[in-house]
Amino acid sequence: MSFDAKKVTEDIIAWIREWFEKNGKGCNAILGISGGKDSSVAAALCVAALGKERVIGVLMPNGEQHDIDMSQKLVDHLGIESYTVNIKDGYEGLLREVSKQLGGVSRDTEINLAPRVRMATLYAVGQSRNGRVVNTCNLSEDWVGYSTRYGDSVGDFSPLSMLCVREVKAIGRYLGLPEELIEKVPIDGLCGQTDEEKLGFTYEMLDRYIREGICEDAEKKAKIDRLYAINRFKVRFMDVFPYDPE
Repeated sequence: MSFDAKKVTEDIIAWIREWFEKNGKGCNAILGISGGKDSSVAAALCVAALGKERVIGVLMPNGEQHDIDMSQKLVDHLGIESYTVNIKDGYEGLLREVSKQLGGVSRDTEINLAPRVRMATLYAVGQSRNGRVVNTCNLSEDWVGYSTRYGDSVGDFSPLSMLCVREVKAIGRYLGLPEELIEKVPIDGLCGQTDEEKLGFTYEMLDRYIREGICEDAEKKAKIDRLYAINRFKVRFMDVFPYDPE
């Protein structure tokens, strides 16, 4: 089945409007701006749904960010209000204190602390600016757990979580976003690798497997299946003990 970018875009815009009517009438949409396709498309959808006056972008470099000009390009293109909050001092201070108490931390702790600090930053901005935080993850990332638990995996609402990468890109083109933002090579911003280098397979391969059930590389298929199985908890509500008082 072909993807109808026009219809899906219009449906998402209507959904965002309805969501805000029920969950934040008159509130602003707050989202982190990385300059990549997901935050760009999510921001553009919110502008289309709410108007640029109700969308606030937050740029969150951790010290120096070599591609922050792409984030600024999106802000300028959409004409939205934005803030730049450098998380370096907060990140390093917290990491230093935790490391001191534990006698050192793992590499995964170092990598995943930054997105958790960024999410805390988004909620700080949101609470001070009458906002609701936008989750910008897509289905392809969520499928294999390519997000940080309680970092970029969360938010108050998510316009893209049921769309794979190729569909997000199609919506970006329909919305008239600059091609360099849509096709910007995704880098995790954590350990310096591109997404596809770290995953070990391409998004094109993953998207085809998700939508068509086809993956001709048995080894990569097995890896995708394993990642899917072990990361389902990231996209569920927190598991709770099912106590039923008699």
